[in-house]
Amino acid sequence: MSEPVRTYWRSLEELAGTPEFAAFIKRRAPRFRDVISTFDRRRFLQLMAASMALGGLSGCGPEAEERQLLPYVEQPENIVPGRNRYYTGATIQDGYANGVLVAHQMARPIKVEGNPDHPASLGAASAIMQASILELYDPRRAQTIFGDGRITSWERFVSVLYSRRNSLMTGKGEGLRILSGATTSPSFASQMKKLQQQFPAMRWHQWEPLHRDGEHVSAARSFGQNADRIFDLSKAERILGVESDLISATPGWLAYARQFAAARRPVETSGVMSRVYAIESTPTLLGAKADHRLAMPPGDIAASLRYLAGLLGAGPQSWSQTESQHAHWLKAVADDLNQNKGKAFLHAGREQSVEIHLLTDAINAELGAIGNTVKLIAPVEVTAESKQQSLTDLADDMASGKVDTLIILGANPVYDAPADLDFAARLHHVPFSASLALYDDETAVACKWRIPAAHVFETWSDARAFDGTITMMQPQVRPLYSGHAAQEVMAVLLGDTSPDSYRLLRDYWQQRAQQESRGDFEPFWHNSFRDGVVAGTAEPALALKPVADLAAQIPANAGNSAQGGLQVLFRPDEGLWDGRHANNPWLLEMARAFTRLTWDNAALIAPATAKRLHLNTHDMVEIAIDQIKLKVPVFILPGQATDCITLPLGWGRAAHELGISSGFDAYTIRRSAHSWTATITSMVKTGEAYKLATTQNQDRVLGRDLIREGDLAQFNSDARTIVTEKKAESLYRPFEYPDRAWAMTVDLNSCIGCQACTIACQAENNVPIVGKDQVLAGRVMHWLRVDRYYSGPADAPDTAFEPMPCMHCEQAPCEVVCPVHATVHDHEGLNLMVYNRCVGTRFCSNNCPYKVRRFNFFGYAEENERAAESWNPEVTVRGRGVMEKCTYCIQRIRTVQIDAEKENRKIADGEVITACQQSCPTQAIVFGDRNDRGSAVASRKAWPIDYVLLEELNTRPRTSYSALIRNPNPAISQTSGSGETRGHGDNADE
Repeated sequence: MSEPVRTYWRSLEELAGTPEFAAFIKRRAPRFRDVISTFDRRRFLQLMAASMALGGLSGCGPEAEERQLLPYVEQPENIVPGRNRYYTGATIQDGYANGVLVAHQMARPIKVEGNPDHPASLGAASAIMQASILELYDPRRAQTIFGDGRITSWERFVSVLYSRRNSLMTGKGEGLRILSGATTSPSFASQMKKLQQQFPAMRWHQWEPLHRDGEHVSAARSFGQNADRIFDLSKAERILGVESDLISATPGWLAYARQFAAARRPVETSGVMSRVYAIESTPTLLGAKADHRLAMPPGDIAASLRYLAGLLGAGPQSWSQTESQHAHWLKAVADDLNQNKGKAFLHAGREQSVEIHLLTDAINAELGAIGNTVKLIAPVEVTAESKQQSLTDLADDMASGKVDTLIILGANPVYDAPADLDFAARLHHVPFSASLALYDDETAVACKWRIPAAHVFETWSDARAFDGTITMMQPQVRPLYSGHAAQEVMAVLLGDTSPDSYRLLRDYWQQRAQQESRGDFEPFWHNSFRDGVVAGTAEPALALKPVADLAAQIPANAGNSAQGGLQVLFRPDEGLWDGRHANNPWLLEMARAFTRLTWDNAALIAPATAKRLHLNTHDMVEIAIDQIKLKVPVFILPGQATDCITLPLGWGRAAHELGISSGFDAYTIRRSAHSWTATITSMVKTGEAYKLATTQNQDRVLGRDLIREGDLAQFNSDARTIVTEKKAESLYRPFEYPDRAWAMTVDLNSCIGCQACTIACQAENNVPIVGKDQVLAGRVMHWLRVDRYYSGPADAPDTAFEPMPCMHCEQAPCEVVCPVHATVHDHEGLNLMVYNRCVGTRFCSNNCPYKVRRFNFFGYAEENERAAESWNPEVTVRGRGVMEKCTYCIQRIRTVQIDAEKENRKIADGEVITACQQSCPTQAIVFGDRNDRGSAVASRKAWPIDYVLLEELNTRPRTSYSALIRNPNPAISQTSGSGETRGHGDNADE
């Protein structure tokens, strides 16, 4: 008996089939005959003839703005105009380094790529890493030093701080406080150590609003000392994620995502595939890729883990004798984990409590994961103390008048500190306060002094990766806005009135290299910057075992469900993170993986809960926690656990220009005692509506079998039953491509929906942002989008992600309708756009069944507040009235072709790498010459699960997909457990 066909849907409106949705689709996709019926035949042909005559004129004439171009007097060595040069560096998140290569054109940084030699990135780059280049050039950055009530100079600040240093010396630093974010920098740690020696009474505080206190505290209790957990997914055959950020946000997630995807490509692993389970309250990327997912309120997670621990022998047997509505599911998972001891592990996200992490450690120990799939290393952070407690201690000292001098380095507690600390009011009473910040943020404005910070691409520094590897960071450009590094401010406190970040870093490493007997310093120094890492600095594994009475340390009531009522979950935003990227328009306009929201956050609520409370998407509600209230719009999110509402952090800024009008500030109702989860006192529907800009119903592809899916048993039995190949038929003889035939494949099994490819394409190809109003009008410009599809019931659906670039069809329907031949085909199979021919009829977009073409309704690029030198000079910046779309990064193809022709050789496989392919952490995208039978792209296209979209249209796309394969546990019933995603084969229409 064959499996029923699975039905996929993109939104709840589509699933319900409402009349409003049908009307929306009719407006978005009018019939062609309705468009041309306003013209008679004669007038239509006249307009088309005029269009062809004018088509070539838009590329002629003088520049809009004249420029003075001066040639080099002496050509700089190794700089070739039009060719990229790459320099190593790093971006910092949570204090950890992610290695990058920054592409330069004529000494201008223009593009960020991952460093393939760096353990944290392995050549990939996240959306936030890609967007960091935009922040470098951002004209909204802090540009002036402000102090003593007026604009002043760096020299004046140094003089004032040095004088204050002398007065602090008499009291051995009494009243001096330093507040920074989490840091892993060895050179900064050395400075801090020296400062504490000079000022023994001073205190150093650290604050991260998205802290990992639960992980650090639990590690000390589990293993008897502070330690970091490192995961080896290449050895893991079973994974259980507890609202896990393992492949989305935890330090090292890019490397983990690479390992995760490699273990889930059954064609490459001889039919073997890892199995993933997920327990969570709000959807995560790991949960979306899980073979079985269980959605439950946060109060039930600890109870379920206690039950699981009792089944596995990681806790008292009595734990598994309590009643659980998910007993069948948990028993099946326990049996599966037991059968894979030494090859399985659990991972809990940063938002989980200390008790959850203790339970996770106990179960991992019982499974034999410690030392195998889970390794322990010495803490990478300089100090692993509780960030929450550290900030609370500082706030208490400020309130009691113990703080005389406060230096804030890169932190923004006025905005993101728990509201009960009232940090802004306490800061006002500090006699001397100074903030070093990239923007004039809420904290900088509240301080007596504010100093522009140097961007990470403007200064010399160092930091450590998730595994301890030290990364060397060099400036990619001179400071654009006179910014200064944290090390320079620290140097002034140490008595250096002329600090220089290069000298500070070099002096530290010269002394350390001598202590470590690294030989000649100059080769070591240059090699470290050339490679981006200091060789041999990864932390070795510690031979630690969990304490014997670990289960006894867990409170008896840790597994009890929270009392009834609604709960709020505070979670990081995928793009803005904790709010520090609120001025980055690429990240503001990036559609979120599940909601597809842009330019706003919202209260995410489960369909069942929304129905019970009579709420719809766009409704405004007032959420109260104790006496503090927040107004926020509602967004109904499939897969959200019932009775819990997720509030993404980082929005609703008070000081960032773009962030002020974007979203709602959830920090205002966050409390110290409830950093991640809190009980809602009341939630009232206000009767107002707020329009949210979501792309989930835009660019709909009207066809079937967009997502092909099967399970591992079906794949191993006969993979051809998953993808049924149709014979291409045509009345015409197909065009031959004897030389090269460029093509792309996308592995749906590997795609995790992280959006890195979207932002990489935007950075590489000068794709403009359009703003919220234009997104609402369906005019977003991204050349590559990642469609999110659901199947199954709305409260517990399965999720699939599908990147959608241009298909580069061999029988392209866009080409035959263009009246001016602006879209044409070349001899290598590329579907090209000739921008200066385009007259904006948009016939090509109407005729594209994949909806991947973008039209400049306005001069979007001209309206973007962006420095001219930040655009990629290899790609034309398009103007108003021009159609554009994915080109397979033709500029990269041409560069490699020119090199190959000059050297009289063939293009090697892997030599041409598209921007989306290069950034993808899971290697889901492969590009190359289809005619090269030994190429990676030809190999993937030969997979038995390779297919093309809308094959029945006979467009013959060059972009193809590999089917999604799941590995369900046969022991788990497909209908068991409320809130559980169903296994493969369920009929979504049931």
